[in-house]
Amino acid sequence: MSSHFSSPPRPNPSGPKPARSPSAGRPHGAALFWVVTIGAWLPLLILAFDAFTGRLTVNPIQAAEQRTGDIAITLLILSLACTPLNTLLRWPAVLKVRRSLGLYAYLYAFLHFLLFIGLDYGFDAQLLLQALKEKPFILVGLAGFILLSALALTSFDYWKVRLGKNWKRLHRLTYLINLLIVLHFGWAVKGDFLRLQGDVFRPLLAGLGVILLLGLRLSPVRRALAGRLHFLLSFRKPRPRQ
Repeated sequence: MSSHFSSPPRPNPSGPKPARSPSAGRPHGAALFWVVTIGAWLPLLILAFDAFTGRLTVNPIQAAEQRTGDIAITLLILSLACTPLNTLLRWPAVLKVRRSLGLYAYLYAFLHFLLFIGLDYGFDAQLLLQALKEKPFILVGLAGFILLSALALTSFDYWKVRLGKNWKRLHRLTYLINLLIVLHFGWAVKGDFLRLQGDVFRPLLAGLGVILLLGLRLSPVRRALAGRLHFLLSFRKPRPRQ
């Protein structure tokens, strides 16, 4: 008679070995959580150290703004990559850090915003309004930040239950937010994308990354790539001995 507490049958050493999961060798659970946590806080500690020791550029406020903005974009794109990574690589652990990545992205976006309106413009409403008129990329970034604020504030389980189906509709704005932030980034660095002159590499890379990740969410693309990937991984399965 079998029992839930009985020892499982020993595998036949001469039989086929189970195929490795596509996510084998990647961080799981707590390990991935600590990778994300340390990776998110470390840049802020380095920025604080550089600021207090005078290691920033001759324009430290601008340097701090640019660095917090770069980190916010990076974390935002990484949060967008979680679902495609799980779909293609069968890596469910990455979904557990998706919200953390989004919240860390918002933390850096908030610091970026605070540095801009506080240290750069001294909380002067008149100067800020003038900047919005003269620099449209600020308006684009502000729109992205406001939408990101709504997602960050409603990312917790309480709002997920309270909003019901509307919660999912609201959080689909993450696609628009990524596009707005990349547009803000590319516009702010004043690169010439038509002639590929100036600082165009970083915003172009970020834009291509966002477009690729959005494309991977389309059902036909997702099914085709997942099928090809699983087909290729099937060749790694050891054949049973005759």
